Amino acid sequence: MLRNFTAIDFETANYRPTSICSVGLVRVRQGQIVERIHRLVRPTPNYYVRRFTEEIHGIGFEDTCDQPVFPQVWSELAPCLEGFPLVAHNKAFDERVLRETLAAYGLGWPGYEFLCTLQAARRLFPKSQIGDHRLPTVCRYLGIEFAHHHDALADAEGCAQIALRVF
Repeated sequence: MLRNFTAIDFETANYRPTSICSVGLVRVRQGQIVERIHRLVRPTPNYYVRRFTEEIHGIGFEDTCDQPVFPQVWSELAPCLEGFPLVAHNKAFDERVLRETLAAYGLGWPGYEFLCTLQAARRLFPKSQIGDHRLPTVCRYLGIEFAHHHDALADAEGCAQIALRVF
């Protein structure tokens, strides 16, 4: 049973993985959520695709133009991740975003272990039983209260709750 980890979720401003505009972390220790952290980030490149801002997460240029860039945010968040696996719902996206953003800023990859609640849900809950494996669906299926899909902190918390049940 996984009892110590950090759930992570990124939102991006455009189609570039380096365009992080929001990050949510939920730290779990001994099977309990001990900390929730959300930060807005000035994306690189600093432009928004309307589909993202209006249809997905609702964050726009005005929300992040005065926010710190990723290296400043990362210097605060990285210590929260040391020594524990990261968990994401669709780790393929979140791990790619993190790897490419770290590389874009010349920051090394710390070798995080990344686990995926989406992959676990696909393995444990047949599509015929659940319908799909999107984060809100899996939360609903497991009786986890969940609102505000594509809010980085809400998504990280939903992911953490799933991880506590499937790993």
